[in-house]
Amino acid sequence: MKKRIIDIIFLIIGSLIFALSINLFVIPNELGEGGVTGLTIIFYYMFEWSPGLVNLILNSFLLVVGYRFLGKTTTVYTIITILFFSLFLHLTESWNVDSNEIIINAIFGGVFAGVGIGLIIRVGGTTAGTAILASITNKYLGWSISYGLLFFDLIVVMGSYFIIGVEKVMLTVLMLYIGTKVMEFIIEGLNPKKAATIITKNPDEIAEQVNLLIGRGVTVFSGHGYYTKDTKEILYIIISKQEVIKLKKIVKATDKDAFVAIHDVRDVFGEGFMDISKT
Repeated sequence: MKKRIIDIIFLIIGSLIFALSINLFVIPNELGEGGVTGLTIIFYYMFEWSPGLVNLILNSFLLVVGYRFLGKTTTVYTIITILFFSLFLHLTESWNVDSNEIIINAIFGGVFAGVGIGLIIRVGGTTAGTAILASITNKYLGWSISYGLLFFDLIVVMGSYFIIGVEKVMLTVLMLYIGTKVMEFIIEGLNPKKAATIITKNPDEIAEQVNLLIGRGVTVFSGHGYYTKDTKEILYIIISKQEVIKLKKIVKATDKDAFVAIHDVRDVFGEGFMDISKT
C-alpha cells in the first residue's frame, strides 16, 4: 500500500510537470507536440477547444481501445494520469513565464515534458495515446519506450506542419529530442553502471586483483571457444564508470591478450549496489 501511494504521488507530480510544459512553453510559443497531446494542441490552435477536455476525451477513447495491451496496474495508473493531466492542463491554462526566447522555451519545454513523462513511466504508468503504441512496440519489437514515443510523436509533429509552419516544426523536433533524452535518463539512468565481460588465460589473478584493488565481486562462467573447443572461464563484473580505468590497468598488467567487452547497464540491484526493496 505504501508503494502504491508513493507511485500515485509520482503520477500526480509527473502529470503536473507535463502539463506545465504545455501551458508554459509549448502553447505560448505556438509549438507542436507529439501524440494525443500534439493533436490536442492542434485542435486548440484551430478551434480554441479546451486542451484539458479534448485530451481527456481522446485519451479515454484510446485507452478503451488499447487497454488489453497494458497490465492491470498500468491501466489503473494510466487512468489516474489521464485524469490528473487533463485537470492540470485546465488549471494551469492561464499560467505563463516571462520569456520571449523561443529556443530557450523549446529547450525547457522538452526538459519539463521529459521529466514529467519519465516520472509517470518509471512508476509503471503511461500517458495513454502513443504511449500505448510505444508499450506495444517495446513488448513485441524490443524498442525502448522513449524512442518508441519519439517515433510516433514525430508522425503527429509532421502533420502539424500545415498549422505551425516549418520553423516551429523544427523547434518542436528539437524539443521532442531533448524530452526523449531527459525521459530516458529519468526512466533508465538514475543508477548507471558498467558491465565488463573478460575472457582470459589468467582468470584467478584478475579476479583476485579486482576483489583486492576495486572491492567488487566477480562472477565466473564456464564456456568454450566455438572453433577451438578450448574450455575457458569467463569473468563478469559490474563496476562504476570511475572504476573502468582501474579494471583496464589490472587486465593489462595480468594478460595483455585478454578479450574485454565493456558496456552500459542500468539500475543495478543487489549486494554492493542499490537495495531492490527500496525501489
